[in-house]
Amino acid sequence: METLKNYSRIIAGTMTWGQGGMKFPTGEMARLMHHCLEVGITTFDHADIYGGYTTEADFGKAFSDSGIPRDAIQLISKCGIQYVSEARPVRVKHYEYGMDYIIHSATASLKYLKTDYLDLLLLHRPSPLMDPEEVAAAFSTLRDSGKVRAFGVSNFTPSQIRLIESAVPVEAHQFECSLTSEGALWDGTLDDCIIGRRLAMAWSPLGSYFREPDLRNQRIGECLATLCPKYQATESQVLLSWLLRHPAKIHPVVGTTRAGRLTEAVGALSLELELEDWFALLVASQGHKVP
Repeated sequence: METLKNYSRIIAGTMTWGQGGMKFPTGEMARLMHHCLEVGITTFDHADIYGGYTTEADFGKAFSDSGIPRDAIQLISKCGIQYVSEARPVRVKHYEYGMDYIIHSATASLKYLKTDYLDLLLLHRPSPLMDPEEVAAAFSTLRDSGKVRAFGVSNFTPSQIRLIESAVPVEAHQFECSLTSEGALWDGTLDDCIIGRRLAMAWSPLGSYFREPDLRNQRIGECLATLCPKYQATESQVLLSWLLRHPAKIHPVVGTTRAGRLTEAVGALSLELELEDWFALLVASQGHKVP
């Protein structure tokens, strides 16, 4: 965990920077990287599959052109998902976690990102065929060669993490968590992060609030209407501060591609919700008082 302490509390998610979303040209992508650093975001989250296996290479070219020193940022990537695409002529979507494949995937990410090492490599989703000894052998090889500095998982259950930890330490966990998807609070995921001293990262930290005009989000909106003026903050900032208050010290992975929204996300770090306000939001989300 010592190697993970320099990660920025707000992490920039790159899933939609490239072909999977905004299709930013190299110059625009480099400008967004610089903006992230200017506002205090130094950690960038990738996966080999983003943009149909193209976003890492697009980011790597922009990073190479940006002039940003490698030691000024942290690069996270994920491996293991195989799905049918032009880049992967497989018959069916599946997961692959053999030793040779993990090493191959990490090495490919290094090439595409134009870097000598990954700060963190995650197993992207759990497979029922995971062999912890195979995973441990891959991690050991990558660490000893200096290609990867820390290892973790994404979207795992606590028992699946215990399976991997029977052979190798799991230093980080990335999972879905937000006010509208708060299962990690109750299913042991966040408890496990605290107990295991893992870096906790939440993808989709704003949940469905801005996407789905349903009754739950209407209740949340009514609650935010009273809290935003109180904290002199935007709705997004209050929603992020709800996550940030958790003792697991959650790092939200923010997927926006807009510079202003990234600045806004960093502004949430200066907020600290009062206890009853935190529960008021939870009650609004669930639609009933806590037991």
